[in-house]
Amino acid sequence: MLETGTSQSELSRISGVRQPSISQFLSGRGHLSDDMLNRLLSCMGYRLEVVRRAVKQELGRSPNRSWLLHRQLATHLTPDALRQWSPIVMRNLDRLRTTVRGQPHVRNLDRWQHLIEDADLSGLRCVMTGLDTDSVQMREVSPLGGLLSQEERAEVLRRAS
Repeated sequence: MLETGTSQSELSRISGVRQPSISQFLSGRGHLSDDMLNRLLSCMGYRLEVVRRAVKQELGRSPNRSWLLHRQLATHLTPDALRQWSPIVMRNLDRLRTTVRGQPHVRNLDRWQHLIEDADLSGLRCVMTGLDTDSVQMREVSPLGGLLSQEERAEVLRRAS
């Protein structure tokens, strides 16, 4: 905006994006979608270029341990394994339902149950290995406990330390 001499109000009139939204974005208090940001930039003769790069996700100790355990378990996930695991997982879900309270945990138990009942291997892999907030929260109430051997579990936890 400085380079093109465009004010917030002028940019708002040209782009159709509300001036308060522009102001909040510029002050770091708001978020604009890529489409909206591209629209603003194009009004000033620029375009948005998104650069993809891998970024190491830093998790706290407990979420990291859970991710590592679920990641290891995902190496065993096949349709046959899921059929074998299903009775254990359903018992775990029933046990968790008696102790878990509050949202998003109760909702996440329902989501686990649907993933298991639908044999959604892709969805399960996403939750088991995902680093997004939703996946981390799902793993907080994971019904997949007891599926790794004690030796495998101990090895994963040793590497996590």
